[in-house]
Amino acid sequence: MLLNYQVHGEGSPLLILHGLFGTLENWGTQIKRLSQNYQVIAADMRDHGRSPHSEEISYTLMAEDIRNLMDHLNLDSAHIIGHSMGGKAAMQFALTYPDRVNKLIIVDIAPVLYSPHHDDVFKGLFSVNLASLKSRSDADKQLTTFISDSRVRAFLLKNLYRAENGEFKWRMNLALLHNQYTRISAAPKGEAYAKPVLFIKGAKSDYLIPEYRDAVLSLFPKSDYRIIRDAGHWPHAEKPAEFTDAVLKYLQ
Repeated sequence: MLLNYQVHGEGSPLLILHGLFGTLENWGTQIKRLSQNYQVIAADMRDHGRSPHSEEISYTLMAEDIRNLMDHLNLDSAHIIGHSMGGKAAMQFALTYPDRVNKLIIVDIAPVLYSPHHDDVFKGLFSVNLASLKSRSDADKQLTTFISDSRVRAFLLKNLYRAENGEFKWRMNLALLHNQYTRISAAPKGEAYAKPVLFIKGAKSDYLIPEYRDAVLSLFPKSDYRIIRDAGHWPHAEKPAEFTDAVLKYLQ
């Protein structure tokens, strides 16, 4: 599968991978700054954004998608930033193809099996009556029953688009993501990665907690941490300047 992607700027290649329910468009603020020093490649993960829909999702397949994209762009190696699901995909790629990774940055996720915690999101997305929608605000109202946080609703609604026939549709492959959610919750696997890794954590997030430190060190023994204060699971969106400063410092 060839992922949908955008290329911005010139310099050493830097690949950005978004999380579950996200798209490459979530990273616009970071792309603007990072592309001043790097060739930034932002990709839509499989079954997300404008990338193809499939019948199967797994971190092994996502790692192959990353390899295919790098081959397509004639990149022997690249820096990689991955957030949440994209972070697990980046970890799996690094474990599988360590020589093709320069510097690796993992954002607010650990290499562990997570218990389900997107039930309300799936219920909300499935509750939206796409055929009856007149506007994006109609969808927002329907989501409110299940998702009270307006920022989360706005994030999810970036997936909504109007097809040529005038009907609203989700860009993501919602049914597949729901049916194969256990694969998205799974942990990456492989031999320990010998090179340094930066883990960036939102201070208010519970995705990257001390209890997971042993799991991190077993696969990434040369890991370092940067905590973004007053940020949750989306530190790049909640504290963009501080987040990008941390990224640039590590890459330089």
